Formats: sequence, C-alpha cells, structure tokens
Amino acid sequence: MDIILVPGLWLDASSWERVVPALEAAGHRAHPLTLPGMGSEDADRSGVGLRDHVDAVVAAIDACGPAKVLLVGHSAGCGICHAAVDARPDRVARAVYVGGFPTGDGGTLAEDFPAEDGDVPLPDWSAFGPEDLTDLDDEALARFRERALPSPARVVRERQRLSDERRYDVPVTAVATEYTTETLRGWIASGAEPVREFTRLRVDHVDLPTGHWPQLTRPDDLARVILDAAASG
Repeated sequence: MDIILVPGLWLDASSWERVVPALEAAGHRAHPLTLPGMGSEDADRSGVGLRDHVDAVVAAIDACGPAKVLLVGHSAGCGICHAAVDARPDRVARAVYVGGFPTGDGGTLAEDFPAEDGDVPLPDWSAFGPEDLTDLDDEALARFRERALPSPARVVRERQRLSDERRYDVPVTAVATEYTTETLRGWIASGAEPVREFTRLRVDHVDLPTGHWPQLTRPDDLARVILDAAASG
C-alpha cells in the first residue's frame, strides 16, 4: 500500500526517517513529504499558502496510481490531509491523524503562533506545555531545534476551504499523544470547534502516550499504529 506521510509545522520529510523503515519492511511504499517552502532555511516562503500544501499532498496521492492510499498527518498536517481527503475522497482508504485534528471548513491550522516576516519560526520551548515535550530530553530538544525550519505564515493563517461531503465517508484513526483518547472524546462531546469535524467521521481512537512528536520519541510504536491502520484501511 502507498502510505503518504505529511509532517506538521517546522518539519520536513526527514522527520519520518525512523518510521519509514518499519513500514517498508512490512511491504508498503512510504512517501514522506517535504511541503512547499520547507526545503531549506533560506527558501522563499512568502508566496506559499495553505492551498499550496494541500495541492502538494493531492499531487502525491495522484502520483500513487489507481489504488487507494493511506494518508498520515501529524499535528497541523492533519488539517492539510483532511483537505486532501476532501479533494480526493475516492482515493484515500483511511486517514491517520497523529496528535492533531481534521480542520473544518473556515478554520485555520494554527494561527496563534507568532509570525516574523511571513515565517512562523519554531518558538521557544516555553510556548509548549510539559505534556508536549514528554520523552524529549535536552539533547533531543537541541537536535529538534537544529533541524527545525520556519513554516509559511500563510499556511497556518489562511482559512480552510472544503466542499465535498464524501470526506466523511473516509474512515479515520485518531492517535492521541500528549492528550488521551478520553480527553479527546470529551472535547468532541462538548462541541469544541477544533475537533468538530470528528463528530461526522467514522473514528477509531488509539492512545500513544508520549509528547507531541511521536515520530521522534516513539517511532516504532507509531509505525505499528500506522501498520494497523493500513491493515484496516
């Protein structure tokens, strides 16, 4: 099966490097993506918008041929994947949302992070809660910051535009990381805006207790979750 891996903010395809081997060892074809504007520190991100990232994922789906794909998004990448599902609902067997939510029509991915000259740089670690940083020691945090790239501000601030309700027919695996499945279910039940799309989706919930970046902290366990989703997809 073709498995498309979409990183969250500040990360490129290399962020999946410890997950990909297990997927390929199981016989799948893994496609970790570096999204537009995320190729280097010096890339021009000023003209890169949300639709550019969505279109890049759609292009990856189209390049995989006629068989359905498994689409995996991390954090803000979940919203990007959800828009790609909206664009290609007949080509996605299942979506896996890791530590993030399927952003609905009119929503934004992460508009609260401060921007500088059209970029959203990785903020100071104090901007994150201790639960986000679980299993990342000082050395791991230093490596993360060294590899981190600014994300395009327009990507996180532009409004999501969705139009095909067949997106709700695509089953979803929601992977709870720095929060629990029980907490997520509570947010959904309360009608919280960031998770509202979940109320219309067929969702399997999986707990993977760690920080916000399981591809860095628990890559083998995340790979197993993705393989299970591929099997059920």
